[in-house]
Amino acid sequence: MIPPIASKFVAGETPAEALDHTRELNDRNVKVILNLLGEHYHDRGPADEDAEAYLRLLEGIDGSGLGACVSVKPSQIGLDAGTQVFRENVERIVDHAAERDLFVWIDMEDHTTTDATLDVYEELARKHEGGVGVCIQANLHRTADDLERLADVPGKVRLVKGAYDEPESVALTEKSAVDAAYEEYLEYMFEHFEGGIAVGSHDPAMISLAKDLHDEYGTDFEIQMLMGVREDAQYDLAEEYEVYQYVPYGGKWLSYFYRRVMERKENLLFAARAIIGG
Repeated sequence: MIPPIASKFVAGETPAEALDHTRELNDRNVKVILNLLGEHYHDRGPADEDAEAYLRLLEGIDGSGLGACVSVKPSQIGLDAGTQVFRENVERIVDHAAERDLFVWIDMEDHTTTDATLDVYEELARKHEGGVGVCIQANLHRTADDLERLADVPGKVRLVKGAYDEPESVALTEKSAVDAAYEEYLEYMFEHFEGGIAVGSHDPAMISLAKDLHDEYGTDFEIQMLMGVREDAQYDLAEEYEVYQYVPYGGKWLSYFYRRVMERKENLLFAARAIIGG
């Protein structure tokens, strides 16, 4: 059982708990991206098991009337066990979703996974004429070229600032430089993409820019934020814009909770108050 201190950031250990959380968010006009926690499986066995779990999750969403989709991590479903393992697992997840008119996101991990992730994404997005999305990180030096490549791919692209500790040889490391790159890439997407833009940011400045760019170019977009971070803002934004909350669940919650607590001062203060009962 997940303790209350962690339940701010993780929806539970079971699919049923995650779907209950989804219903609560849908009642507030917020849609959900469900992610089964797990990553960096070096053997095919656990990768296949989590792929099967995603198939069952999609079946649980199908026919429920819930506004929900799923998001998978490449290293969770086989990339560390081999590119072909990843390709086979993500293809059967996306195929399973397509049969049910459901959407699948492919998360992006560190820069060593980018090529394999984008190759599989583009192949499946073209196969299904959409139905799948991918995450792109603004801090990587290669991102301008990647966005140009993806501009005419019939899927969705989630732009984030980038959470991995990448070397300077491949990524921007100064916050101001990453912010400037995010703004530049966001404008490029609104100008050159026909739609399918996901603004993956909690930064009010980036969300405000997206609103302005939408007014200027008329390009459709959605806003994506994490469970437990600026949730009041999510509810407010959902009154006017399409908002998705990224909702993790599953038994491997401890390491995820630790990352969320350590990455933001506000989260650390929340955890401290919960521990002391304040």
